[in-house]
Amino acid sequence: MGILLTIAYDGTAYSGWQIQRNALSVQEVLDDAVARQLSSTATLLGASRTDAGVHALGQRVHVIADNITIPVHKIPLVLNANLPEDIRVMAAERVDDSFHPINDAVSKIYTYSICNARVRNPLVRRHTAFVPLPLDVDKMAEAAIHFIGRHDFAAFCASGSSVKSTVRSLFDVSVGTAVTGSMNGRTVDITLHGDGFLYNMVRIIAGTLVDVGCGKLQPHDVPDIIASRERSRAGKTMPPEGLTLVEIIYNIGGN
Repeated sequence: MGILLTIAYDGTAYSGWQIQRNALSVQEVLDDAVARQLSSTATLLGASRTDAGVHALGQRVHVIADNITIPVHKIPLVLNANLPEDIRVMAAERVDDSFHPINDAVSKIYTYSICNARVRNPLVRRHTAFVPLPLDVDKMAEAAIHFIGRHDFAAFCASGSSVKSTVRSLFDVSVGTAVTGSMNGRTVDITLHGDGFLYNMVRIIAGTLVDVGCGKLQPHDVPDIIASRERSRAGKTMPPEGLTLVEIIYNIGGN
């Protein structure tokens, strides 16, 4: 049997999830803790290759090892005692060795958060992008509806992707706000739930919705942008610090 971990991390200090030659990654830190505390021969496979500076509340990691003796319910406690404070194991559960955290995923949920204020709130700078211009959130929400459904999202895929198909399904796209104080503006959260996401797709959709909120685009422009399949028609790629992988959903144990 394998172990499926749910991992949360602040990605600010890391080069992303995946191990890299000359930069510290979340996977490298977790690999080291697992090797020291669970099994020196364990193999770890993450479900999502989050980029540098991107955060996670629900990254999933399959740990495959034959000689883990620690009870599953104690694994988070043991690993967290050996991890830095910006990486935490939130849960652990048993899965079949045949389980694959990428191929068996049913859907994913991401949130992109924006500090919308005249002056950037320093308390949220690590986890939000900064947009000082006024945003029309109602128009952003109207535009977001056009992304729902099965579409070819080529216009929202950054160069460098090697995927065979750019068709994906989005089940829900919503825009909400939270007031962060009379002098600190508000946080605008864009939440997307889909069966899969292309390279930088969430950050480009967020950039497009920001253009709608600023008046550069209108909500009715979105269907034409999608149909064009042209990256130049969509908004800019928003910075990584606003992006959080919220949840990866599987048909196991009710998850």
